Amino acid sequence: MIFGFGMPTRGPVAQPEAIKQVLSLAEELGLGYVSVADHIVIPSEIDPVYPYSDTGEPPFPEDGECLEQLTLMSYMAAITKNMRILSSVMVVPHRNPIHAAKTIATIDVLSNGRVTIGCGAGWMEEEFLAIGTEPFRERGKVTDEYISIFKELWTAENPTFEGKYNSFSDVKFEPKPVQKPHPPLWIGGESPAAKRRAVRLGDGWFPIGANPNFPLNTAAKYLEGLSSLKQLSAEYNRNPEELDLGFWSNWDHEVKDRKTIQDGKGI
Repeated sequence: MIFGFGMPTRGPVAQPEAIKQVLSLAEELGLGYVSVADHIVIPSEIDPVYPYSDTGEPPFPEDGECLEQLTLMSYMAAITKNMRILSSVMVVPHRNPIHAAKTIATIDVLSNGRVTIGCGAGWMEEEFLAIGTEPFRERGKVTDEYISIFKELWTAENPTFEGKYNSFSDVKFEPKPVQKPHPPLWIGGESPAAKRRAVRLGDGWFPIGANPNFPLNTAAKYLEGLSSLKQLSAEYNRNPEELDLGFWSNWDHEVKDRKTIQDGKGI
């Protein structure tokens, strides 16, 4: 078992020198992963559909501060030596897939093969509308297609792809990622659709324990989720032993004073 932690993307801990200090201590302690969340903009008005709270209210600051995920991952890769750098998760439909694949491959090269990409379909429709992505209601299909594009670009000598949302033919895409065949793709989510995506397209399953609709916050509930993942693996002729198993525990899930967390106190 390998332990890691999430690097804040806002507040006093998300400053250059603080990030360096935190990562230096983390490597000294022998932690194996550091993860980064993903939001590009935070709309002022958001429907209360956040999947990881009982009320649906998201824990975002009013000012919308958030460092961009892949840029921060690149910065962290440059100041660490051993830890793996994990997107937790990347909202796949938010970025042009060719551009995203290039950025990820570049970080993998510069980190000497220490990137793991957690992939999610997203939940905040308002952010999709602000960014101007493909339709929110098609985000699952978009995610599947973009993951397939990543793999094609990362592995094929002359990548070619024809899909509903993006097509290209006979392009050059270099350098390839250091990791072969490509950086691990951990599929985030707790729903049956997320588990199917993990089995069909992923290298790992990466749920969060605090989803009240699909709770995995006890050993028994997690084992139930794992059992259903194995059943889906059999349906798709996938060996479940091939899948990495990641798990995110919301350490602040029971903390009521979120302002204390956002101010960096007690971190």
